[in-house]
Amino acid sequence: MKITRVETFLVPPRWLFCRVETDEGVIGWGEPVVEGRAEVVRAAVDVLAEHLVGQDPLRIEDHWQVMSKGGFYRGGPILSSAVAGLDQALWDIAGKTYGAPVHALLGGPVRDRVRVYAWVGGDEPAQLGEQIAAQVEAGFTAVKMNAAGATSPIPTPAETAAIVARVAAAREALGPDRDVAVDFHGRFTAAGARRVLAELAPLHPLFVEEPVLPEHGRQLAGLVESSPVPLATGERLYGRAEFLPVLAAGIAVAQPDLSHAGGISEVHRIASLAEAYGAQLAPHCPLGPIALAASLQVAFATPNFLIQEQSRGIHYNKDADLLSYLIDPAPFRFVDGHALRGDAPGLGITIDEAAVRAADRTGHAWRNPVWRHPDGSFAEW
Repeated sequence: MKITRVETFLVPPRWLFCRVETDEGVIGWGEPVVEGRAEVVRAAVDVLAEHLVGQDPLRIEDHWQVMSKGGFYRGGPILSSAVAGLDQALWDIAGKTYGAPVHALLGGPVRDRVRVYAWVGGDEPAQLGEQIAAQVEAGFTAVKMNAAGATSPIPTPAETAAIVARVAAAREALGPDRDVAVDFHGRFTAAGARRVLAELAPLHPLFVEEPVLPEHGRQLAGLVESSPVPLATGERLYGRAEFLPVLAAGIAVAQPDLSHAGGISEVHRIASLAEAYGAQLAPHCPLGPIALAASLQVAFATPNFLIQEQSRGIHYNKDADLLSYLIDPAPFRFVDGHALRGDAPGLGITIDEAAVRAADRTGHAWRNPVWRHPDGSFAEW
């Protein structure tokens, strides 16, 4: 079997899909994207396709090595995301070729269902009580919310109080038997994060995500030592080498993204590395159906898995949603806040190719907002 063609599709709301075709008619799908830079990743996929066309798709690890390292310059979100989507597609082809779900090829399932959480509140959290009540009604046992919108690097007493009040409202709506995770989104300095973490501790967040920017990861050890709140990070880390120091710093939860951190191959390795440090895996995934399907395959085969992000109803999905490009939504019908394990081959989903091709004709040019502080200076989004 040989790869004959690699195509990419820029589809709303902000995603990029890739399709890898073989001469035996087996098709694999992947989701190589950096939110806000999809066109750039598309160009990187086109370059990497020069290596793949004409090759055996089942040599997944060899392709990963060549795509990741063969250009001499390596790493970073664009290349790692291009590799990630193509890697997903190759695993999809492998599963379909062998007639098995990807999790079976990763060593077999270690669980029958995967806990998932829902987003509430948007970029600048509001109307939390109503949104959380709706998610509880839908069966979810956990939600995630941003701590705040644009915030002073060291939050004022009023800003701190507002953050705590929002999380307290979420805790009241959820009760003691459900979880809330809080995303700091790298919007605070380490000093600011330390101040807010101390106030949030009595509300028992499941974890606090990106308490500092990834380039300030050296600050994590001090935050871990001073905070009783479990800390998580990883959506802007792109391989094992970048996860090593934050795991050594003592983070509780590693959050690699299956569409950014080298795909199924690399995230499976990151999960094993995290296990060696006693950390849990909670893959980042505010993206589309292929990224989620890949994430779930890893989750079913990962002993130290905690919880899975997913984008049903997320505030970014305005022109399309998680189910818009699927023939059958059954794999993402969550039961009591969990995705159930299936036995369909490959990634376990069937993409509506006609819908994807039609959406690509429209495309998108999604960009994240640029925020500013009241004095006009740049603010982290």
